[in-house]
Amino acid sequence: MKLATLKNASRDGALVVVSRDLTQYVSAAAVAPNLQAALDDWDALAPRLEQLYAALNAGTAAHAQAFDERLCHSPLPRAYQWADGSAYINHVELVRKARNAEVPASFYTDPLMYQGGSDSFIGPRDPIYAQSEEWGIDLEAEVAVITADVAMGASPADAAKAIRLVLLVNDVSLRNLIPAELLKGFGFFQSKAASAFSPVAVTPDELGSHWAGNKLHLPLMVQLSGRPFGKPNAGEDMTFDFAQLVAHAAKTRELAAGSIIGSGTVSNKQGNLHGSSIENGGVGYGCLAEVRMYETIEGGAPTTGFLKYGDSVRIEMFDAAGASIFGAIEQTVAPYPGRR
Repeated sequence: MKLATLKNASRDGALVVVSRDLTQYVSAAAVAPNLQAALDDWDALAPRLEQLYAALNAGTAAHAQAFDERLCHSPLPRAYQWADGSAYINHVELVRKARNAEVPASFYTDPLMYQGGSDSFIGPRDPIYAQSEEWGIDLEAEVAVITADVAMGASPADAAKAIRLVLLVNDVSLRNLIPAELLKGFGFFQSKAASAFSPVAVTPDELGSHWAGNKLHLPLMVQLSGRPFGKPNAGEDMTFDFAQLVAHAAKTRELAAGSIIGSGTVSNKQGNLHGSSIENGGVGYGCLAEVRMYETIEGGAPTTGFLKYGDSVRIEMFDAAGASIFGAIEQTVAPYPGRR
């Protein structure tokens, strides 16, 4: 099943069911006004949403309309919880190597995770606003899951059963603000801007054999200003799967239905800078910080800059037949115009 949220006058938008090929949608208002309401009563409401989905794909749904990703908000425009992991240890290893530091042994057995701002996400086609280019604006192409209620201390097996939906995310980072924040020893806050999620969220069964071991085994395609930048496989080199990440988040607290847990930047192990870029036959990168780390390791200093006003980011994933699964996150960096 594929679900999306259309923008409307409310903060939480309107829930719609989207066809498998992302061409049609039908309102789900008779089932639930928004995605959070559906998640709150998923066991009762999901079968009714599935009926709409089946009718839509069969061409028998009443009042079906053409689906336009540009009208979408993030599937959850706001959420009770947004916790982002760093499941791809290759990314962490590069960060440490670039500053001649060892990766602590615990990083391979205990996930890294931070709690992000979830009061207001931005839509998949909304601008990436920043007040200054000097903040070091960076994308982070990731996969995420949305959960049901999760009990405190849930095992990974129980956590896996709580995964309701899968989606993509651009976790925008302001790299030049990170060092000062980390020096305070209290984690990220100002350095993490509002995130954007893919137009469509899908149930794991929709992914077929590509969802295995609580990982999504497909390349995540990233473009910067229209040029290929990355195609790392989200199922490769993922040290902690989503069941483990959800269980980690629930170790000391209950998670409410609608909690979003991210994978961290998708990152595959590669040989070196000259073989890692797409131009040189590699799989490229999920963020600019990663190529800058390769440059630092091999040349002593980064040469690639961060995003500037007018630059664009596109993040998308395709199935084996080349069809878009989640729709595209497509954003342009722009100066913040003031509260909208």
